[in-house]
Amino acid sequence: MKKFISTVKNIFSIEDLRIRILNTIGFLIIFRLGSFIVLPGVDPSKLGGTPEGIFGLIDTFLGGAFSNASIFGLGIMPYISASIVLQLLTVGVPYFQKMQKEGESGRKRINQITRVLTIAITVAQGIGYVSATILPTGAVMVSTSLFMFSSLVLLSAGTMFCMWLGEKITEKGIGNGISMLIMIGIISRFPGALIAEGVEKGSSGMLLLIIEAVVLFFVVVGVIALTEATRRIPVQYAKQVVGGKVYGGQRQYIPIKVNASGVMPIIFAQSLMFVPALIAQIWAGESDIANYIGTTFSDFTSWQYNLLFASLIIIFTFFYTAITVNPEQIAEDMKRNGGFVPGIKPGAPTADFIDGIISKITLPGSVLLAAVAILPALAIIAGVGGEFAQFYGGTSLLIMVGVIMDTLRQIESYLLMRHYEGMMKSGNMKNNPSNYQVA
Repeated sequence: MKKFISTVKNIFSIEDLRIRILNTIGFLIIFRLGSFIVLPGVDPSKLGGTPEGIFGLIDTFLGGAFSNASIFGLGIMPYISASIVLQLLTVGVPYFQKMQKEGESGRKRINQITRVLTIAITVAQGIGYVSATILPTGAVMVSTSLFMFSSLVLLSAGTMFCMWLGEKITEKGIGNGISMLIMIGIISRFPGALIAEGVEKGSSGMLLLIIEAVVLFFVVVGVIALTEATRRIPVQYAKQVVGGKVYGGQRQYIPIKVNASGVMPIIFAQSLMFVPALIAQIWAGESDIANYIGTTFSDFTSWQYNLLFASLIIIFTFFYTAITVNPEQIAEDMKRNGGFVPGIKPGAPTADFIDGIISKITLPGSVLLAAVAILPALAIIAGVGGEFAQFYGGTSLLIMVGVIMDTLRQIESYLLMRHYEGMMKSGNMKNNPSNYQVA
């Protein structure tokens, strides 16, 4: 406890870090306040409860703004969708690949395209959002055409404002701004979920609530281990003499994450898991098979649902890792900088060696990621409340752990630069870049 208090004092004694933390808190407060500003023309008392399925997942990311019919009802999600589309295009389309290699000018053009695509996606999603979740509730008190127009304008403005907030947090705050907005939306649901779980269990179930909290603690520890686990590939750099000085000749490491794809496989898999139930609804009542599929895959606690869900996650993990981690590019960069893996020839043999390592560590990583994804369903089967069970795994927990660890890493770097002791006893957090270099 004494070390913790000392670390907090050190953090706030650094003026630049203190200002960044206060800026981050201020921007996050603005984001949360905007989540409660309802679209004009909507009667909040007539809105439905917390949505389920993919809408429920979006509502969790946005901290309830989606179900509140807020001006931040779509939040940062259209920007994330646009970023994913551009990321995939830079992998598969030569035009965008060339643009990405143009340095700062290329990144600016990609950012401009991402913004334009964000507006287009916001309008498209806004039409579906208003039509599918607000109009059917009967909460709209003005004409439908007027409400649709005004809502699309405000939702687009809200999304662009959220994007601006995210950029300002990255620039003037601490951590990745876009990720911070998603994380604060998820965390905002935790106190209510915990209170609801306590009320449901009652005084007689207090021991069970404590057991659930202990299990949640170990689940979080396991997710941290999965997020931070890396396979370090040693790289030796040849010595170079420049101006009478010797450079290089040192060994470094390339950290390859066990879970290099992050939460993207879960998001892709969750999007596809609605297809069987949707197809079954089309032929509902016409076939026993369709009725069986509709009933089975509408229940996310069924073993059939979770088996298919886990299989899709494993497949998408391999797919997303393959398009985001390029062994040929890594090998080429090493060769250009005079680096080589000891015992492996530069060039194609190095690329094959790295590709083999990625394939070996991706399999256990994908299986563990699938296990984390289905933990909420297992928690519900074990008797945990549905709202509280969301924090036992899945996308929510992975995002929270990833963002918090990244933010702590940035704070750690500020402390070490000012010659303060770090937050860990060793003075360096795991996966700090300084850990990869051996003199």
